[in-house]
Amino acid sequence: MQEVTRVAAAQVSPVFMNKEGTIEKACRTIEEAGNKKVDLIVFPETFVPGYPYWRGILPISRWSELMVEYQKNAIAIPSGDTDRLCESARSAGTHCVVGCTEISDRPGSGTLYNTLLFIDDAGRILGRHRKLMPTHGERMVWGLGDASDIEVFNTKLGRLGGLICYEHHMTLLKAAMAGKGEEIHCAVWPGWWTMEKHPGNKRRPKPGSEALHQCDVDYAIREYAFETQTFVISVGQYIPEDTLPEECRPINIAAGGSAIVNPAGLYLAGPALEQETVLYATLDADERRATKAYFDAVGHYARPDLMRLRLKRISRRRLRDRELPSPELDEKLAKDLAEKYGLDPQRVPELLREYERLFSRRVAPQGY
Repeated sequence: MQEVTRVAAAQVSPVFMNKEGTIEKACRTIEEAGNKKVDLIVFPETFVPGYPYWRGILPISRWSELMVEYQKNAIAIPSGDTDRLCESARSAGTHCVVGCTEISDRPGSGTLYNTLLFIDDAGRILGRHRKLMPTHGERMVWGLGDASDIEVFNTKLGRLGGLICYEHHMTLLKAAMAGKGEEIHCAVWPGWWTMEKHPGNKRRPKPGSEALHQCDVDYAIREYAFETQTFVISVGQYIPEDTLPEECRPINIAAGGSAIVNPAGLYLAGPALEQETVLYATLDADERRATKAYFDAVGHYARPDLMRLRLKRISRRRLRDRELPSPELDEKLAKDLAEKYGLDPQRVPELLREYERLFSRRVAPQGY
């Protein structure tokens, strides 16, 4: 990674359930970051158009109405919506990571995904990360990501990646991100909460009365930083309690909680609760080097002779982009293959089909 990197955690409120208004607010925030010479700015989970705090609402008829509105305010990648964000990033000269609800790019599909959109400082889309496993009632809102979503992007700032909410508790996923060489990590959340006895019992914290350690975001981001020796820009969604729609009150956790953490798990900024703000910090590559010297998860602490991770390299698709080998395979090619490998020419198409089937299920080791 570069020696010094200026980063920002944008704890700004979305214009709830309003894609156009929220994108406009994102563009203004990116412009301000550019004026402050920020290299990277990160927005919270599903910033566009806001987190569906109504996800568990009953009756189902009302949930369906809200889902229709959510689909209408979801982002397609790429689209005119992403063009606006890309232009803002290019104009500001700032890398941007934007949490959004994305509508599927598969023709005919209306499935939504909880997505992180990565844009570089030239306004180019680097890629996206779709949440692999939506949590609890989120499974009624979003589909599942696949192997193509486990990615780290090479940028002039360093190797940049990100995960969403409870993905930070997925042990093998954290190992995969470390194995891909991640250096700067974006962690996004729907807010900050007080947890009592178990993760299903959450509520918005009472200002000034409860310890940070009662929210698992605190220890998740600090352990992620230490465990992977990455800088972590963590951003939680903030919506003032008095403006949160009544239907969202059962899951009222939009308290913010954004923070920036160094590779030793120490806070550089935040956590910031119950306020609309942008946190700034300067990342010093020497802090990562010093932590790596002590504990290197992909180097001298890895022990690949004892433990290895296997990671699928192919994405899950219902329709294939290319056809299986045709029975009408060119006779000369079939004859040449048969002679080279000592096969019956009549069996060559069948063997190619079998190879295709096995290849589509292949897993490749990602040891470190």
